Amino acid sequence: MSVKEATKTAPAPVPATPEPPQPAKGKRAWDEAPRWQIYLPLGIYLVFTLIPFYWILLFSLRPAGSTSLVPWPITFDHFEKVWTERSFGTYFTNSVLVGVATLLMTTLVALAGGYALARFDFKVKRAFMLALLCSQFVPGALLLVPLFEIFAELQMINSLGSVILAETVFQLPLSMILISNFIKNVPYSLEEAAWVDGCNRMTAFRIVVLPLLRPGLIAVGSFAFVHSWNHFLFALMFLNNQDKQTIPVGLNSLMSADSVDLGALAAGGIVAAVPVVIVFAFIQKWLITGFSAGAVKG
Repeated sequence: MSVKEATKTAPAPVPATPEPPQPAKGKRAWDEAPRWQIYLPLGIYLVFTLIPFYWILLFSLRPAGSTSLVPWPITFDHFEKVWTERSFGTYFTNSVLVGVATLLMTTLVALAGGYALARFDFKVKRAFMLALLCSQFVPGALLLVPLFEIFAELQMINSLGSVILAETVFQLPLSMILISNFIKNVPYSLEEAAWVDGCNRMTAFRIVVLPLLRPGLIAVGSFAFVHSWNHFLFALMFLNNQDKQTIPVGLNSLMSADSVDLGALAAGGIVAAVPVVIVFAFIQKWLITGFSAGAVKG
């Protein structure tokens, strides 16, 4: 066959399909988006988030009766009023005691229960885990009457111990689940190696496992503290005397049926929010790590 005939019988070459442009190496497709498409929605969200905080700060710092949108001249009379006349110093102390005690009790019990769920197998383990999950669907208001009867029999009404115990019980299910999942991510071989070196189970847990649980413990403890700090219902029902009440109940006392002292209410809200903001500012890295690690089964 001649070259001319071979050329006639050969199929025509198929044109190559142009490949879509690929992003540069090390970059993702959304990294090429214009900056304004990223910053504009974030800016709008930030404005809507900060406006309520600015409004509270405005009412707490401007003089009573002022309608200015700028807190000038700045006055701290509202803070002095809520701290001295409205007994917010006492409310603050009680809230700190309830929050710290709930944090410690929840963390210790959840640590023991979470370790048992993560490292031991027993017949009712699945039923127990299901009960823990189902308990999260029970609202606290549904159990107020039986809890009140129990605390009345134990003579714990009008005691901070009743609020601490109730808050701890309601925080334990989620805390145990988080801690157990976090312990599962710690290799069991590390404990076995400690046993070979002569440690018992408690010593191996304290030396090997416990230091690796720091993010999870911080996450569980901070969640328990913030929930008990902000919770209103238990403190309202179980505490009668003013010197035993907490900050949420104190804020509620600033509102009456006839009038509301907006300046004092805003100042009390800032007093209640500042400690939580400071705590989260210091532990946010550990908090995110703890919740993300505890939510994944190893």
